[in-house]
Amino acid sequence: MTPQPGSPANKASLKSERAAKRAKKLEEYHRQQKRGKRNRLIGIVGGSLAGVAVIALIVTTFVLTPQAANYAGGGAGDASKIDGVETFSNTAGHVETAVTYEQSPPAGGEHNPAWLNCGVYEQAVPNENAVHSLEHGAVWITYDPSISDAELDQLKAELPSSYVVLSPFDDIPAPIVLSAWNAQLQVDSADDPRIAEFLTEFWKSTNVPEDGAACSGAIDAPGKVS
Repeated sequence: MTPQPGSPANKASLKSERAAKRAKKLEEYHRQQKRGKRNRLIGIVGGSLAGVAVIALIVTTFVLTPQAANYAGGGAGDASKIDGVETFSNTAGHVETAVTYEQSPPAGGEHNPAWLNCGVYEQAVPNENAVHSLEHGAVWITYDPSISDAELDQLKAELPSSYVVLSPFDDIPAPIVLSAWNAQLQVDSADDPRIAEFLTEFWKSTNVPEDGAACSGAIDAPGKVS
């Protein structure tokens, strides 16, 4: 027999249905709460791991990346302060042709109208452009291509952040030669303390034909890495 509307049996059925619906909604609510809590936890853990990874990357980069050496610049270029520095009397002038230099590597003289952009090169660079950079106060550090990677890395650690050219040089008279305008120093290893002394005295020296001129914005030679 079907319960009549308003009868006790019908009321009991409706009450049971409402209770079942409430229980289902409550179960779904608890399920959503657990899902949201789980997602938030995953987000927190993931964010924390990402933050740790970023911090580790920053620390690793700072530790492993050679920091530019700090030199004041603007020295007078006084060779008498450093043992072993040779000085010359090269004159300046712009030419479009190749130049035969008195020194090897060159330490001044006629040069190409375009200077070489300062930086680190893995290949030999044109003498005529590098000499123009010397005229602007840069230091050109050349090395025998046969030196070890460890020696080269140590040499790079001595470099200032600008106004320096580092490049290999064939038939070089010493493992490492530092050249400034009309001044040159030959050393046997990258741990020679005179390297820092030379850079302190001759880097961005005021005793050059074009003091304060740029060492960028001209030409890059092949093999530039930084």
